[in-house]
Amino acid sequence: MDIVAAQLFSGLLTVLTAVGVVVTVTSKVLSGRLDAARQLHEMIASVGLWLAFAVSAGATAGSLYFSEVANYLPCQLCWFQRIAMYPLAVITLVAALRRDRNVVWYVVPIASIGAGIAAWHYLIEWRPSLDGGGCSAVGPSCVDVWFREFGFISLASMALVGFIAVIVFTVSAAASAAASADHADDDAVTSA
Repeated sequence: MDIVAAQLFSGLLTVLTAVGVVVTVTSKVLSGRLDAARQLHEMIASVGLWLAFAVSAGATAGSLYFSEVANYLPCQLCWFQRIAMYPLAVITLVAALRRDRNVVWYVVPIASIGAGIAAWHYLIEWRPSLDGGGCSAVGPSCVDVWFREFGFISLASMALVGFIAVIVFTVSAAASAAASADHADDDAVTSA
């Protein structure tokens, strides 16, 4: 795959992931009012850990492709985002295999830190004057943008969407499991 095609493919995956996040959140918000929304959210939540794994693994593979194949040198903030994203691929895989909904306690803090770094990185890409210059002291400058697919999707925004998606999918899976457990407890009390 050539680099331009990889950028387009990654941009499309980012948009698709963002749509998935919006659908997940919207279905949760409307689940109390619409049966179809509740069913949709339950379906998404049932595979939430696998979705979180797919996003984190895809983000990891994408970042490796862009640095190792496309030779886009990662800046300091990119490295911090990688430090947050790479372990999430392993953690979410193990959680999905074990159906461990309690992984939310490990995933959300790591992904939240990564999202904060990615948000700052995306902001300074658009407003370079906000960068104090510390980022360019070691390696490439954090305000340099390798590409902007569709005019707004850069590597930093891809990471931001990825971190948010991992949070939303993991929380949805955990909340669904907790709701199912509460419902089972209610049924046990009612039948007793």
